[in-house]
Amino acid sequence: MHSKDELRQKALRAKDKKAAIGPDIDLNEFDDAPIPHKYLSEDELCTLTEEEQQRLIMSGLDLTQKERGGTYFQKDTTVIHCGSKVEGVEVLPIKRALEEHPWIWDYYWKLVDVETDKYTAAAELGLHDGYVIRALPGSKSIYPIQACLYLDRNGLQQNVHNIIIAEENSELHIITGCATSPHMKKGVHVGISEFYVKKNAKLSFTMIHNWAEDMLVRPRSVAIVEEGGLFLSNYICMKPVKSLQMYPTTYLEGENAVSRFNSIVVGSPGSEYDIGGRIILKKPDCRAEIISRTISNGAKIIARGHLVGMVPDVKAHLECRGLLINGGIIHAIPELEGHVDGVELSHEAAVGKIAQEEIAYLMSRGLNEDEAVATIVRGFLSVEIPGLPPQLKAEIDRAIEQSDKEVM
Repeated sequence: MHSKDELRQKALRAKDKKAAIGPDIDLNEFDDAPIPHKYLSEDELCTLTEEEQQRLIMSGLDLTQKERGGTYFQKDTTVIHCGSKVEGVEVLPIKRALEEHPWIWDYYWKLVDVETDKYTAAAELGLHDGYVIRALPGSKSIYPIQACLYLDRNGLQQNVHNIIIAEENSELHIITGCATSPHMKKGVHVGISEFYVKKNAKLSFTMIHNWAEDMLVRPRSVAIVEEGGLFLSNYICMKPVKSLQMYPTTYLEGENAVSRFNSIVVGSPGSEYDIGGRIILKKPDCRAEIISRTISNGAKIIARGHLVGMVPDVKAHLECRGLLINGGIIHAIPELEGHVDGVELSHEAAVGKIAQEEIAYLMSRGLNEDEAVATIVRGFLSVEIPGLPPQLKAEIDRAIEQSDKEVM
């Protein structure tokens, strides 16, 4: 177990260490001083301005909480609402967990290395807060738990650390939204997430980003899946952002462990994305899948995918498809890495434009050109995600439908 002093010393060593990939950010240009906000009751959440509520709805946050099993809501550096509404699921701020619950130290900084780069170091040295969501053994959540990381102060660097634990034989669904207020233009979000999927547990984690045009975003996340566990990771970003760089990694540590990554990204003019994912299959009969859909509407997008088979009798597939609409760049980088005989890894990658004959066909059926293009785009972005509860699937479909209207 790392002591507080050891973690701090490691973070100080990495304070100026650049990331291995992605453009560098000068964190000295941003303010990370704590910003106090009033704690809001469940009823008070619905008193936010209409503009703010719309931004939050587009990030998957249900302010009424009618179809949510619990909520974590952080505004800038302050937790303004937190709690669980269902038995068997704990939701609490990580700073409180570190002070009150010794067991959290068995998970804190155990998967992500605090010395990875200056962003991980910043999260430790200047931690504002973050959430701990834990499903107790055997618990099954019907409604998803929701979490929101919201930025309101212009020029802020928000540092968070999240830990998600699905204990043995549990089932946990989380929808997390990251968003900025309507008036905010520029800031940095640094987010550390560590996922633990125990034996025969099931965890689905859906993230929707709704940032401002000049936001700089640096998430760092690692997951571990034990025997018979299932980890579904879904990522949606269909709004402008200045720079986003993320490369989540999952280790399948037990036999019959399964992980699937699904990502949907629509890039706007001037936005830069360096995104992807890596899954390492370490035990027999593990399965993995990475599905990526990217659209460049004038953005620069690097779409990475990396599958690593360490033992025989594992299967994994990588699918990366990109669509160029109004210029920009899509650079697909699929990687397959087999270490022994008996691995079964495959990939398909394609980058192209909308075929004119498809547009012509839909126009012959009564659509105008814009409607035809929008129909093709919606079909392209439609990714079947098995294993999600109906409520969560509906949230994803709604986010895609509302967002692509603005894109088109």
